[in-house]
Amino acid sequence: MAARPSKSLRTGFTLIELLVVIAIIAVLIGLLLPAVQQAREAARRMQCKNNLKQIGLALHNYLSSHSVFPPSYCIGAAKGGTWSIHARILPYLDQANAYTLADLSVGYSDPPNSTSGITAQYLPAYRCPSEINGQNSASAPSFFPPNYAFNAGTWKVYTPISTNLADGGIPGNGAFGPNSSFSTAAFIDGTSNTLCFSEIKTYTSQIGNDAAATDTLPTQATILGYSSGSFSDHGHREWTDGKIHETGFTATFTPNARVQIVNKGTATTPTVDGDYISCKERSSSATCAGQPTYAAVTTRSFHVGIVNSLLMDGSTRSISENIDILVWRALASRAGGEVVSDF
Repeated sequence: MAARPSKSLRTGFTLIELLVVIAIIAVLIGLLLPAVQQAREAARRMQCKNNLKQIGLALHNYLSSHSVFPPSYCIGAAKGGTWSIHARILPYLDQANAYTLADLSVGYSDPPNSTSGITAQYLPAYRCPSEINGQNSASAPSFFPPNYAFNAGTWKVYTPISTNLADGGIPGNGAFGPNSSFSTAAFIDGTSNTLCFSEIKTYTSQIGNDAAATDTLPTQATILGYSSGSFSDHGHREWTDGKIHETGFTATFTPNARVQIVNKGTATTPTVDGDYISCKERSSSATCAGQPTYAAVTTRSFHVGIVNSLLMDGSTRSISENIDILVWRALASRAGGEVVSDF
C-alpha cells in the first residue's frame, strides 16, 4: 500500500495577508491618535484651570493681608509702581524665592532687577501648557511671557487727572486698574459675576499710542481704522509690567475674536490679528500726555473654542468663544448693575 503524501507546513504570510495586517494597523493608529491627542489636551486644559485657581488663591491671600486687591499699575508713584499684579502676589503663590529677587521699590529694568534674573524667572503658574511660543523673549534683558491677564474692564482702562503723571488718575470699570484699591465691597455685581483673570497668547501684535479712541465702544472696523499709531509684535511678553498690553485684557470683543490691525512693520502693510491701545498708561509722549487709556486687548487661548477664566470669587470657568458680547462685557464690569445668570 502506497504511503500518503504529507501536507507541507506554512512558514509565513502571503503578500496579501501582510498588506491586510498593515492596513488594519494603520486604521487602528488613525483611530487611536486623535483620542490620545484629545486626552492630552484635556489634561492641559485641566492644568491651565489649576494655574488660574492658584492665582485666585494668591489674590485672596493678598486681600487678607492688605484688605484690598492689588492695583495693576501705580501711576504717580516712583518707577517701582510699574510692577505687575503678577509680581505683587508672588509671596502668596509659593514663589517667595522669586519675590526676594525682586526689588519693587525700583523699576524692573533697573539695577538690581536688571542683573538678578528676576525678569526672566520661569513661573509655571503663569504658563499655560498649551502655549506654543518660547518661555523667554529674545530681548535683553530677557523676559518671561505670561499666559494669564487681569480684567481691566470693557474699553476705558484709565483716566488721568492732568498731564502731570504725579497726579495719578482714575481706573476703569474692571476688576483691576491703575491706582485701584478695590475691596470686595467694590464688586456690586458680585464676585461670582465678575471676571478676574483670563488667558492671553504671548507675543501678540499691537498698535496704538495715537490717542484716536473715544468713549464709544468700537467695532472691529473701527479698530482697523486706527492705523496711524505705532506697531509692535511684542505685546504680552513681560510678566513684570503692569500695563494693559503686557499683563491685562479687556472685554471689548469676545474671547478668541480675530481683531485685525494694520501691520506697519512691513512694506505692504497687511493686517494681522492683534490688539489696540490708544495711549499706554503713564505715557509721557506729546500725543498721549493727559489722554485716557482705551484698550481692545482680547483674551485668547490655544484651547479650541474656549478660554479658561478666573472669577473674583476664586472659581474657574471654561467660557465659550461664542458667548454673547453683552454678557461678556457685563462679566467684565465690577459695578455695572447687570444681572448675569448663565454663561
